[in-house]
Amino acid sequence: MIKHILKGITTYIPGAYSAFSRKQTGGTDSARYCYSVWLRFMVMASKYDLSTCPGVVAELGPGDSIGIGLAALISGVSKYFALDVIDYANPERNLEIFDKLVEMFKNREAIPGVDEFPGVIPYLDSYVFPDYILTSERLKQALDDDRLRLIRQFIINTNESTSMIQYKVPWNDADIIEKDSIDMIFSQAVLEHVDEPEFAYRQMYSWLKPGSFMAHSIDFRSHGFADDWNGHWKYSDLTWKLVKGSRRYTLNRLPHSRHLSLMSELGFNVRCDLINRMSSTIGIEDIAPRFRSMDESDLTASTAFIQAVK
Repeated sequence: MIKHILKGITTYIPGAYSAFSRKQTGGTDSARYCYSVWLRFMVMASKYDLSTCPGVVAELGPGDSIGIGLAALISGVSKYFALDVIDYANPERNLEIFDKLVEMFKNREAIPGVDEFPGVIPYLDSYVFPDYILTSERLKQALDDDRLRLIRQFIINTNESTSMIQYKVPWNDADIIEKDSIDMIFSQAVLEHVDEPEFAYRQMYSWLKPGSFMAHSIDFRSHGFADDWNGHWKYSDLTWKLVKGSRRYTLNRLPHSRHLSLMSELGFNVRCDLINRMSSTIGIEDIAPRFRSMDESDLTASTAFIQAVK
């Protein structure tokens, strides 16, 4: 615990924070990663009888690139909202990822699986290209040269009101999306970092059309802030404040059961809840008092893929 507190305190020292700051937000600077995530979401949507042809989608926390959203657009989505708290926009990088994604879709490449991305969820029964979703006819229309050129133009300029790509930073600054206008909202390893998860779920419920859905991969692990993978739940509020230091957007420490209860309270119908578990060396008696009401099963829930319908 001491080393984590010292690291947190060090972030208040001018110039020292850069030694611990995260230069990248995840894997979205890789076209193969973005391709894998989007197609996994589509496969799971099909498996649970949800739409695999969403017209308008929104992504919470795209991070280093808008690559997952670009994969969605390339596969036929008509409009994509990228919602972030920090402006990571880099048109050159996004164009490079876009070109690689187009090639992968044209070649109908298999979904990169656990050998290449062992930590990415959801896991699939098969990683072959989902041609039962992305049929030849659908891809022919989606990969039309004129359409792809238009997407490239909008990557360079996302500020136009008519753009297929709407990059909104900060996403929680105002009501930036019209109510009942989104077909699908998704995030990949983001909701564990959102400072106000109840507000985020409330906003997503407002944005979604009735009958539409959201899909989230959530990582409940300590992300290096504790020695145990679930040791962040042992910290008191004061200790956690010291461990966090001056770093922003660390962890909200919300356990799996609380995510589900928030969804239920707001009116979502959970269609799919796939939990990956790890053994725990701590018990309920070891965690901070504020978390004692959490379900004991939360102590072994390391990650989860959740789909919920409005």
